[in-house]
Amino acid sequence: MNFHDLFLKPYESYETGQIVLEASAAFFGLLSVLFSVKKNIWVYPTGIISTVLYVYILFQFGLWGDMLINVYYSIMSVYGWILWAKSSEDHIHVNVSWTTKNEWLFSAVLFAVSFFLIILVYYYKPLLDQVSENPEAGLHHLDWANWLDILTTAIFLVGMWLMAKRKIENWIFWIIGDLICVPMMLYKGLGITSIQYLVFTIMAYVGYLEWKKGMPLPKNQPQKSPQL
Repeated sequence: MNFHDLFLKPYESYETGQIVLEASAAFFGLLSVLFSVKKNIWVYPTGIISTVLYVYILFQFGLWGDMLINVYYSIMSVYGWILWAKSSEDHIHVNVSWTTKNEWLFSAVLFAVSFFLIILVYYYKPLLDQVSENPEAGLHHLDWANWLDILTTAIFLVGMWLMAKRKIENWIFWIIGDLICVPMMLYKGLGITSIQYLVFTIMAYVGYLEWKKGMPLPKNQPQKSPQL
């Protein structure tokens, strides 16, 4: 397939307003990641604009996994905004740290619970969509993109929580999830968003290097349990 088939052809059936909305959401998403790399609290207000726009866009497309993660992003952005504001001396920038053993344990639990809940949403998706006269709940309707939706949702939920806690390893989750989303978004006909995730991957790698710059290696010692 050529560039036109991958990135332009899907938009031939879209309305101008839909294209403008997706481009705006992608712009504010990129701006949010840029602020995040700089440890700047503006990561959250710009991120909220992007995620709210994506909630609307993805709802229109019926992409439930992606829509739910953006609902979660919006909620967690408010939570992270509050935490960053409390820990920032100049109300703009924050200090970061490595993830503790207990926080890794909590992250694993969060991933497992998120994975299960998103599967549950997809299980009942035929009933929610009502695509036929007698819809049946189940997972028979899922294709590979839907399963990747479930996986990336769980990955991003953990990344968002670690970012709110200002943990350096949050970038590892973003890198993995963003890489998966590049071909997935192309498959869904969201070329602009696919390019956005490719740029996200690069920026996440830069963010990881920037956050760990000058930081001592993590210590192997017990830490207090994470506070929600």
